[in-house]
Amino acid sequence: MDIYTSTRGEFTLSTDPSQMDAVAIHDYLCHHSYWAKNIPFERVEKSIRNSLNFGIFHEERQIAYARIISDFSTIAYLGDVYVLEAYRGRGLSKWLMETLSAHPELQGLRRWLLGTRDAHELYAQYGWKPMASPERWMEKHNPEVYR
Repeated sequence: MDIYTSTRGEFTLSTDPSQMDAVAIHDYLCHHSYWAKNIPFERVEKSIRNSLNFGIFHEERQIAYARIISDFSTIAYLGDVYVLEAYRGRGLSKWLMETLSAHPELQGLRRWLLGTRDAHELYAQYGWKPMASPERWMEKHNPEVYR
C-alpha cells in the first residue's frame, strides 16, 4: 500500500507504519484512553502491524493517531483515535478524519464502523450516524481482557 504524507504548518501526517511510535501509542491507549486501559504493549504493536495507521507528528513526536482495520473492499473499522490533550483545538482531529476518509484504499466501502463515548459531534461532520438497525448487530465484548 502506498504511503501518504502531508504537512500542515508544523505538523506532519503520515501513514508510514515505520513512523508510528508504538511506545507513545501504547502510553496513550494504556494510561489515558477509556477504551483500552491496561492494554499490553505487545497487543498495541500487533495492532499497528495489522492496521492502516494514520499518525500526526509534531517535531517527530507522535501527538495523534487513528487506525483502520479493513478488507479494503466492503468494510472498515475506525479505532484508537486520539489527539494528545495539549494539541486539541487545532483542527488535528478534523485533518485526521478528512485524510482517512479520502484515502484511496478506503473508497467505495459498503460499511464503516466505530465506537465512541464522547466524539459523536466530530464523527457526524463526516457522515457518521447511529446505527439504523442496531437490533441486527451483536457483539462479543470482554472489557476486562487487559486486567
